[in-house]
Amino acid sequence: MTTAPFGARLDDVVVRFGASHRMLPNGLLARDEGGTGLDGASLTIRPGTITGVLGRNGAGKTTLLSLLAAFTRPTSGTVVVGPEGAQEDPWENPWITSGTQLVRESGDLLNEEKVRTSLRYYADVRPDWSAETAERLLDLFEVDVRKNPSALSRGKRSAVGATIGLASRAPLTIFDEVYLGMDAPTRYAFYDELLADYAEHPRTILLSSHLVEEVERLFEDVVVVDRGRVLLAESAEQMRARGFSLTGSRDAVERLTGGRRVLHRQQLGSTVQVTLEGALDDDERAAARRAGVEVGTVPVQDLFVRLTDPRSVTS
Repeated sequence: MTTAPFGARLDDVVVRFGASHRMLPNGLLARDEGGTGLDGASLTIRPGTITGVLGRNGAGKTTLLSLLAAFTRPTSGTVVVGPEGAQEDPWENPWITSGTQLVRESGDLLNEEKVRTSLRYYADVRPDWSAETAERLLDLFEVDVRKNPSALSRGKRSAVGATIGLASRAPLTIFDEVYLGMDAPTRYAFYDELLADYAEHPRTILLSSHLVEEVERLFEDVVVVDRGRVLLAESAEQMRARGFSLTGSRDAVERLTGGRRVLHRQQLGSTVQVTLEGALDDDERAAARRAGVEVGTVPVQDLFVRLTDPRSVTS
């Protein structure tokens, strides 16, 4: 029987990394200073949803996803993963880790072995693995499983990773920037396959991507990580309601701003457009119409960019 979708919860999680060393091409050692990946992060991942995980480079997204897959252990705080009523610490927990599939851009393949060998490995460690799905997707993405990963293009390696994630049918499936290297037709084929398989085989899917405009249609929930903290964790519908735009004459727009936080402002001649945090009530919308000011919605991508922009100002 297929395992119920996994949820997850983080409570006040801190992840700090110590200094490390790496070899330079000239044979000398370089020291990389340690840092903080997460700093007091708390959130709940609802089971059985597609959740977008968004954040700027270095915000802590990959650290967060690695915690859920037990690739990383928190310095402090707690992490639990699993079906409702049976969530456990994933660290060195075979039951939880066998139900969690983290797919990174590299696909985490066995580099010295043929692709089909890596597929056999995942089939052995994922109880809900679908060989039929894997075969169909590899044919769709035109991947030659007789080759070693090093002989594949970057896009084909990404396609193998996407295939592993979908074919795993893991109760918690995590795609961390898996689209990198894929061309647009392959990315869109992946999104369609993800939705179709999710509908037929419900599970929890986390999708980290910088191509927010392409994938936001998939999101039921959204998590935004900003400088090591969880800025928000809510439904995609709630996030879309977090902001709106006003476009019109400068004086009319300024009168309607109402002291709200201005996330973005641009002006062309006498026409101003501002993106504001919050929502308008019915009276304010009526006032905007009377003033000839257009009220618009703001895409998730724009809200994410504006909310995490330290230059955003308050009017």
